[in-house]
Amino acid sequence: MAKQWQGVLREYADRLNISDATPIVTLGEGGTPLIPAPALSARTGARVFVKFEGMNPTGSFKDRGMTMAISKALEHGAKAVICASTGNTSASAAAYATHAGITAAVLVPEGKIAMGKLSQAIAHNAQLLQVRGNFDDCLDIARDLAANYPVHLVNSVNPDRIEGQKTAAFEVVEVLGDAPDIHIVPVGNAGNYTAYSRGYREEADRGATNRLPRMFGFQAAGSAPIVLGHIVKDPDTIASAIRIGNPASWELALAAREETDGYFGAIDDAKILEAHRILSAEVGVFVEPASAISVAGLLERAEAGQIPAGATVVLTVTGHGLKDPSWALRTADGSDVQPTIVAADTTEVASVLGLTGA
Repeated sequence: MAKQWQGVLREYADRLNISDATPIVTLGEGGTPLIPAPALSARTGARVFVKFEGMNPTGSFKDRGMTMAISKALEHGAKAVICASTGNTSASAAAYATHAGITAAVLVPEGKIAMGKLSQAIAHNAQLLQVRGNFDDCLDIARDLAANYPVHLVNSVNPDRIEGQKTAAFEVVEVLGDAPDIHIVPVGNAGNYTAYSRGYREEADRGATNRLPRMFGFQAAGSAPIVLGHIVKDPDTIASAIRIGNPASWELALAAREETDGYFGAIDDAKILEAHRILSAEVGVFVEPASAISVAGLLERAEAGQIPAGATVVLTVTGHGLKDPSWALRTADGSDVQPTIVAADTTEVASVLGLTGA
């Protein structure tokens, strides 16, 4: 019988800050597929792969960091955890805290969280509060509460989160046999940009890879503080998962950019939705809009002549499309997709499908 994947803490115990004293809280996260994307390779002339993090237990990459954060919180005696979230962190924190038998409190911006994510946090019994403000307001409150009350903060400012997330780079190297030439990620809080860079650096240091990939990170144009070089007070984009005006890992990400000869760029919402349709219709991978910015960034950089022919490129797509499915039902002109209705008649169905009899 094949050995079942054991979650990232057990699979990579030799490369993480855990010990026999660390209670392992896992839902089997990690081990997500690295999918060849011939359609994107044909569009760009590169060898493109998609790291589909929507295949994690709660449907996003957040689970990699959360297994570490909750496990370490338990090790430190925590009875409750708190986080601010645009959605995916709340779902992950709630699930892992419930599994650990502790309380999760989550703060989300009022009216700015996709229903799929809101329903997950509620289903996992989180104490969920909608704050009249944006994500950055939520994070400020969460930090204040963790500093002054007996709750453990599990946002990406918690270094345990970054440590767990770096394991995705380990998996890429294992599958490819080396690091890619370029790795592209969506950027909201910038924790994943930092985490992948760290993971690749550690793989290089231990001799598992011969190079560091150039790290490309993309923000939505209406929420691009790193690109603009200043805090965005009222971030605005359809890509709710990266609607963040003051990234928690900003300085770490800038350092990672320098180390990897990386790049940060901004993509408008129209291009994000165009990439969303390309990824689902041509590659077969269904993601939430924020994830599709990796594809949009790839296409933008290729058009700018910055993706060398034959280069190996990995795109991280961070959240499953069922997190925020409404955008899949929009056409390019913004109207709603309407299914074709037919009679319960084989001949009519065949006619609509353009089929002719044998």
